[in-house]
Amino acid sequence: MSFKTYVTEYLGKYLLTTLEMVGITLLIGAVIGTILGSLLYVTRKSKKKWVQVLYKVLDFIVGLIRSFPFYILIFVLLPFTRLLGLRAMSNEGFIVPLTIAAIPFIGKIIEGSLIEVNEGVVEAATSLGLSPWQIITRVVLREALPSIVSGITLSLITLIGYSAMSGAVGADSLGSFAYNFGMISYDTAAMLYAVGTIVVLVVLIQTIGNFIYKLVK
Repeated sequence: MSFKTYVTEYLGKYLLTTLEMVGITLLIGAVIGTILGSLLYVTRKSKKKWVQVLYKVLDFIVGLIRSFPFYILIFVLLPFTRLLGLRAMSNEGFIVPLTIAAIPFIGKIIEGSLIEVNEGVVEAATSLGLSPWQIITRVVLREALPSIVSGITLSLITLIGYSAMSGAVGADSLGSFAYNFGMISYDTAAMLYAVGTIVVLVVLIQTIGNFIYKLVK
């Protein structure tokens, strides 16, 4: 395959589908993951026994999902994808396992970022009479924002890597293009074009993430 053919006939389609899948997944994963991470943070710090039990249960479930190889998770969630009314072998269907994998990953990143916040800041907020909800939303999350930005950037790059497995369920992405048009068809040029595009995309995302990190630091 020539580079001109790749650019004119394939690049736009596969780049767009990759960004669409990863973008939707990141949006859902970031919202639910932030809630999950905040809940893990709050329950982790509690001294109440039942809350500590709740934390251990949540942490176990998060760890269980994270331990699943993503390739296997795709097929395990096929019935759930169909239950949601989505066609399993499609771009929309692939978003389901991608999101399920993203939520606990982002949740643990958020928890780790919140834990890094100086306890003195939390104690000062408590002494001012702020409620636990206000402390989380107005103090802890803001203080942890630089670390969260770095974590979200890492999550986005990881999701791009996961999207390469979309070909397993008939979805389209740069990774599936590299596999179908490059590896299976023994077209080294096509595979290199796709891999090169992914590398450029990852570098661009990392650069933007670093820029945002410096802004919020």
